[in-house]
Amino acid sequence: MTSGMSLNDKLPHYIRLMRIDKPIGTLLLLWPTLWALWVAAEGWPPLHILVIFVLGTFLMRSAGCVINDYADRDIDGHVERTVNRPLATGAVSTREALWLAVGLSAVALLLVLPLDPLVIWLSVPALFLAGSYPFTKRFFAVPQAYLGLAFGFSIPMGFAAVQGTVPALAWIMLIANALWTIAYDTEYAMVDRPDDLKIGIKTSAITFGRFDVAAVMLCYAAAIGLLAWVGMRIDAGLSYYLGLAAAAAIAGYHYTLIRARGRADCFKAFRHNNWFGAVVFAGIFLDYALRSA
Repeated sequence: MTSGMSLNDKLPHYIRLMRIDKPIGTLLLLWPTLWALWVAAEGWPPLHILVIFVLGTFLMRSAGCVINDYADRDIDGHVERTVNRPLATGAVSTREALWLAVGLSAVALLLVLPLDPLVIWLSVPALFLAGSYPFTKRFFAVPQAYLGLAFGFSIPMGFAAVQGTVPALAWIMLIANALWTIAYDTEYAMVDRPDDLKIGIKTSAITFGRFDVAAVMLCYAAAIGLLAWVGMRIDAGLSYYLGLAAAAAIAGYHYTLIRARGRADCFKAFRHNNWFGAVVFAGIFLDYALRSA
């Protein structure tokens, strides 16, 4: 360990590196995972699958944060919001970060070993997407779309775990999640846009330019539209569509926050997306609960 510090001294820095103190990212990963598990199982999924996916979500989000900070270690010191991150300040070494990311990923892989072999095969592209996303900001105009695939890959994995197959419905849900991710992560990127322009990295907020707010709202609308199509395919009832209506109302509220492009309000809109994911899940949960009542 660096600087002769003990594990107890390092632990708070590891916690910050894994963003355990900022659970919003885990929640944004968890909600679409739960959408998929409930739709795949047509209600409550088997308990062991639910536990594995909830733990896996936490582990892979933590690993992704570590990899992200490793990739951005020379950039974060120049961005107001990230200047105090552990790798940027040297509180954690690059070697420690890599070992932490490997350890978290290995535990996540061990969790899925008891599941259907298809889940294990799908974990390979899932790990690749999570590990490579941070580097896409160097060359991809809309890295948020890539992030959406990485954040949503638990959807086909969830279907594989429950059904042993990945139907077309799962891929449509993945696309819906990717569109939602572009929406909320563009809000996030709007916060850092002045710093990102100076550094020269690419984000959707920069690529969309003056059409950023319109693009965010279009992605919200498309995501909700695809989820409505999913509802028709599963013969969903009123509760499901009320959940989507609540999500649309939340998206409308986000418009009021981001239209002036204030950094604090854009960040507030990003964090508030927890409720978007939650109300969609609430609609799915209630729909299946009422069917089985």
